[in-house]
Amino acid sequence: MPEIELSAGTIEYQDTGGPGPVLVFLHGVLMTGSAWRHVVAEFGSEFRCVTPTLPLGGHRRPMDPEADLSLAGLALLVEEFLERLDLHEVTLVQNDWGGAQVLVALGRDERVSRLVLIACEAFDNYPPGLPGRVLALAARVPGGLAATMGLLRWRPLRRAPGSWGWMSKRPVPAEVMDEWFTPATTQPAIRADLAKYAVSVPPREVLLEWAGRNRRFDRPVLVVWAGEDRIMPAEHGAELAATYPHGRLVTIDDSYTLVAEDQPAKLVAAMRDFLAETAKQVIPHRH
Repeated sequence: MPEIELSAGTIEYQDTGGPGPVLVFLHGVLMTGSAWRHVVAEFGSEFRCVTPTLPLGGHRRPMDPEADLSLAGLALLVEEFLERLDLHEVTLVQNDWGGAQVLVALGRDERVSRLVLIACEAFDNYPPGLPGRVLALAARVPGGLAATMGLLRWRPLRRAPGSWGWMSKRPVPAEVMDEWFTPATTQPAIRADLAKYAVSVPPREVLLEWAGRNRRFDRPVLVVWAGEDRIMPAEHGAELAATYPHGRLVTIDDSYTLVAEDQPAKLVAAMRDFLAETAKQVIPHRH
């Protein structure tokens, strides 16, 4: 797997290559770029698909001890990743995590021409829902993350209510979840990276201020919400789409948060329509 050295440490990523329009996919906590495997398989021949594995607990290489792995710090790391790979006119796609909105709020979206926000953190829903709150609490208790990850070794517990059973309606294959969870289960340094992020969420008033700043993003935005989401509030989909001057909302039924897992074909169809309709609206890179 290709690697790139950034200010925080070494980031692994996959890149389908080619000259086509660039899609950069951002995953959520305790996942890797493989969360997008179904979508990339469909788009790989039409677009250049880039899937970094961010230091959100599924990464295999610990970050530098002094790295800023806060919510804002990781959003800026995404900007650095785009810059180091010299990616322009990027369509930034995210699910579960809300880093793309933070990137916009911080005014660091020069390389981004479109957003696709799929069932993700928004407004004051950071960390999201009961699973997010449990993880944040575990990160504040000595040994809490080690105990939590120890429980996730047991495959039946992964589908428990309030745990990963609320992330996807259909079970994620065991070998994929093993890949996601093994680093934080086996490496204390990875858990330390995850803890930095988990305790970094700013106060509610800051989150809402950041959300308000997203109104300045004047490029095309597709918001995709899951019809049966148990973690991201149903009303946030419409509110998020209304935040952007050129936002639109698509709801995909029979899915929980991980739409790319539960309904990849429907997600690909919605994205393909959006990408085709907005192709002429892409704003060239500002030199």
